[in-house]
Amino acid sequence: MTQALDADALYTPCDPDRLGFKSTAELADLDGLLGQDRAEEALHFGLGIRRHGYNLFVLGPSGMGKHTMVRQFLHQCAAEEPVARDWIYVANFSHPEKPRAIELAAGRGSAFARDMRQLVEDLRSAIPNAFETEQYHARLQELHESFQERSREVFAELAEEAEKHGVTLVRARDQDEFSFVPLKDERPMKSEEYEALPEEEQQRLSAVITSLEDKLRGILHQRSQWQRELREAIKTLNREVGMFAVGHLIEDLREKYNDIAAISDYLSEVQEDVIDNLNAFRDQEEEEMVMWETGKAEQSFRRYQVNVLVDHSEASGAPVVYEDLPIFQNLIGRIEYVSQMGTLVTDYMLIRSGALHRANGGYLVLDAHKVLTQPFAWEALKRVLYAGEIHIESPAEMYSMISTVSLEPEPVPLDVKVILVGERYLYYLLQAYDPDFAELFKVQADFENSLDSNDDNQNLYARLLSTLVRKDQLLHFDRDAVARVIEHSRRAVEDTQKLSVHMRSINDLLQESDYWARQGDRELVTRADVQQAIDKQIYRSDRVQQRIMEEIRRGTLLIDTAGAVTAQVNALVVSEVGRFAFGHPSRVTATVRVGEGEVVDIEREVELGGAIHSKGVMILTAYLAARFAGSKPLSLAATLVFEQNYGGIEGDSATIAELCALLSALAGIPVRQSLAVTGSANQRGQVQPVGGINEKIEGFFDACQAIGLNGEQGVVIPVTNVEHLMLREDVVAAAREGRFHIYPVNTVDEAIEVLTGVTAGEADAQGEYPHESVNYKVKQRLEDFAETRHEFAKPGDEDQDEDHKDKDKDKDNDDDAS
Repeated sequence: MTQALDADALYTPCDPDRLGFKSTAELADLDGLLGQDRAEEALHFGLGIRRHGYNLFVLGPSGMGKHTMVRQFLHQCAAEEPVARDWIYVANFSHPEKPRAIELAAGRGSAFARDMRQLVEDLRSAIPNAFETEQYHARLQELHESFQERSREVFAELAEEAEKHGVTLVRARDQDEFSFVPLKDERPMKSEEYEALPEEEQQRLSAVITSLEDKLRGILHQRSQWQRELREAIKTLNREVGMFAVGHLIEDLREKYNDIAAISDYLSEVQEDVIDNLNAFRDQEEEEMVMWETGKAEQSFRRYQVNVLVDHSEASGAPVVYEDLPIFQNLIGRIEYVSQMGTLVTDYMLIRSGALHRANGGYLVLDAHKVLTQPFAWEALKRVLYAGEIHIESPAEMYSMISTVSLEPEPVPLDVKVILVGERYLYYLLQAYDPDFAELFKVQADFENSLDSNDDNQNLYARLLSTLVRKDQLLHFDRDAVARVIEHSRRAVEDTQKLSVHMRSINDLLQESDYWARQGDRELVTRADVQQAIDKQIYRSDRVQQRIMEEIRRGTLLIDTAGAVTAQVNALVVSEVGRFAFGHPSRVTATVRVGEGEVVDIEREVELGGAIHSKGVMILTAYLAARFAGSKPLSLAATLVFEQNYGGIEGDSATIAELCALLSALAGIPVRQSLAVTGSANQRGQVQPVGGINEKIEGFFDACQAIGLNGEQGVVIPVTNVEHLMLREDVVAAAREGRFHIYPVNTVDEAIEVLTGVTAGEADAQGEYPHESVNYKVKQRLEDFAETRHEFAKPGDEDQDEDHKDKDKDKDNDDDAS
């Protein structure tokens, strides 16, 4: 018969004397990532290789501290790399809707923006001054006088010719309109006087006036040409004067940035545009008043401003950017709009950078789940990484949701390493369903959940605790407290040979232990403070567990912890409420009768059982058929159910409990209700390990304690789970005092022996089991079922069965032939 475990096997303590220090104050900070050699090597490789598609996906459970570790690692790497380049947008005077992107050394972008602002200020004073000089006015006066002189000469000649024919040239006052009037006594003739003239004289004067008007039209046409020539001359003069005022200012700026061809070309375009728009700088008081009234004053000089898209003037090393809200616009940038007179307008100064711009030349860290849940963000990120350049665009325009005049900024070349951080299931889903993912994220950095619990790692673990203590300015921990944290870490990872590296849980425990130590006015955190922090964490979360135990104590939930009942077994269940997991017993019952080899899982039939639980029921059915019905049909109909289960059941850890309930029902042997059982089984009857073993044992212990410990109670567990045991102190104490027992088993036979107190029995060479053994009675009962089924079979059933067999054989032969 299987013996109960010794109390020392139920908890593996950490010996404080093996730690080699008195408190964490003596320990140096831990450099690097604890227990993450694989992930660290992947990070080194992924960050070191500069090839297309070698971006990284950092995967591991939530709370592992992946974000913090990755960012610390990146900052160390980035500090040794050159500072990234600045990027600016400037006006494209030829195509205003396509502003130009220019790359400059770090800090020169903002410097160039300042220089351009200063240039505009200088131009606004230099240009008006240039046009106020006496030399300019003299040359302008000369041009006007030349035009006036030429006009006077031709009109004088025309007037002289008219007078020779008795006609005078009359010009309307303040108007550029001319007419010819006949003369009489050297004065313009009145209309009645003209009417009194002889017909021949009137005809002569009319012919003369017609001829003169033809010449006048020619003169006026010629005069218009002279006016155009005057305007061109004035324009040429203005350009000369403007060039004189502008040229040296822009030349000085061009000399300062002569190493950047794009800046030199841009300044040439600025010079041409300024010369073409000199009037914007002249007569500023009068002109600006009009322009402000029409909303164009700022626009006039805004075209010469510089939009500093990315400024690394204060940076040291390559940029490391973490975008917490990776929406489409925050990733690739956006174009803003302003409302003017009810219309949305924009220009290149309203282009805003995205995280990819700021991380260009460095590293961009993104939370995978956040990126995937933002509309358009994931597709935009892939498109940018494939293209190798950032093209700013609006989703609203892409999908024709708005119709406003927008911009098409010149794309910015991209050189960035993207690091996605997320849980494992996201990585594998993307690998399976997104063909682009494997091409763009070729490096995976997989974070471990735990590390080996040996002496070296325990001391490294203590250094990790010391690092966290200093980081959060906590009280230091004495070595007993560190030992208790290590023990709790073993339980958290459910393995006495491992230590958890779940950073959030570790940090929470340290901070709460510090709180209780300060409440007790202690200078160091002690083991008692750590234990109090653990107990209070449980107390804050175990309301549901306490209600379940109360219902068991009051008999509302039917659980027996004494006596023996046939076909009834106490199974163990783990429930999770938020981050808190707890165990409790659940009654499993079985019924058997004559049938056709079907075991009905009621949980599955009513859709309360999960797929894995249903698989476990099918396995135990196969076990029964293979062991007890090898040469005869399994003439069994059975039902299995978790009593009082209303929330569903999943997992195969109740397979042993369900199988033992069936064996008890078939053999008619009662099961000890003072015991609970957990464990999975395979088709050969071997017991397999399960999860949540500590919570399950403690759950049954709590139920027994609520009803009353009698010294016979205990739990049957897989022997492979023994190395996972880190039970509560009260459970270990009860086991040491013989009031509670843990039985490890390897097979179903061992489990049924412990549960019934009856030998399971081994088959001899003829396949027979010892009389009075459990297996003998099970086999006999199944043989009785087979005989009963045969006796109650309808006449013709056997022939029908033979026909079915022949048909099946014929079908098999046909399949083989095909």
